[in-house]
Amino acid sequence: MARNELRPVVRLRSTAKTGYTYVTRKNRRNDPERMVLRKYDPVARKHVGFREER
Repeated sequence: MARNELRPVVRLRSTAKTGYTYVTRKNRRNDPERMVLRKYDPVARKHVGFREER
């Protein structure tokens, strides 16, 4: 199976301005807008929002 643009790899950057990122995949058909997930930021040492960057 070839990888396509329906499930692209996206980088999630911390909204705490620490520069920490997570890498994940998303389904563009279900989530066409930018993804925001609440995850742990080890630099800030707390849970913060991570927003998809393009």
